[in-house]
Amino acid sequence: MLDLGRLRALHAIAAHGSVGAAAGALGYTPSAVSQQIAKLERETRTALLEKRGRGVALTDAAQLLVDTAGQVLKLVEEAEVTLEELRGAAVGKLCVGAFPTAARGLLPDVLCALAERHPALDVRVLEIDPTEALDAVTRGELDLAVVHDWANTPLPVPESLSRMRICDDVADVLMPVSNPLSRKAFLEPGDLAGERWMCQPEGSICHDWLVRTFRAAGVEPNLVYRVGEYQTQFALLERGIGVALLPRLGRGPIPGNVRAVPLRPTPTRRLFAAWRTQASRRPAITAALEVIREVAS
Repeated sequence: MLDLGRLRALHAIAAHGSVGAAAGALGYTPSAVSQQIAKLERETRTALLEKRGRGVALTDAAQLLVDTAGQVLKLVEEAEVTLEELRGAAVGKLCVGAFPTAARGLLPDVLCALAERHPALDVRVLEIDPTEALDAVTRGELDLAVVHDWANTPLPVPESLSRMRICDDVADVLMPVSNPLSRKAFLEPGDLAGERWMCQPEGSICHDWLVRTFRAAGVEPNLVYRVGEYQTQFALLERGIGVALLPRLGRGPIPGNVRAVPLRPTPTRRLFAAWRTQASRRPAITAALEVIREVAS
């Protein structure tokens, strides 16, 4: 009989593309994953990995085995869900992913409430961007993800996942009080033409949303400072540098010499939770969703 742990290791290599990446996802060392594959090759009497450049590639036989491993792992998860459902309690390990501001502005209260109500539930947290989070949930590395998107920059959700709307999060334009625009009651995209913007790096949801929003209004944003961390953006704003568009969730106190000005039309991002549909009956999932909904309200 094939060993489940070894099948999981092979499946992880196929999903992540390398032994090292698979080891990181599984929480093992690369050496341990390589040993699992070597044992699986002896069990199956089949070569499963072949060297390709500096890395490895799966053989044709390994690809066939990966498909079977995926089905087996899915059945194992269904069995685990059924057993937990029979016990009727939220127990075991729950791996939750969240983007940075949700991890800071939402999860602390969620974790405290879950610990109080479900002490047998071991919640693990990973700070991760939305697109990567959904991929991790699909692969089974995360059980639940808190993600976001914008109306004009929707986040594709795989068909195998279910989702629950959490709340809407409004964003404001932040700028130094030395900027004359900071004295306005509200701003429109045209008011900000020529301003030196700071924003998330290219490829992020927030970056793409900012560019699409201003281009739709006939304004090409001047993206000068590409900064992912909001606290770094605050540090620049405090010194009189640039303007930024920051959501309110997890934003924290605004420095005294920085002002938040509403933008019209109001930019709003949508927060939602996503999980594998086949795990919907799991008490740990339903308990976490209930608490997230309460905290967000």
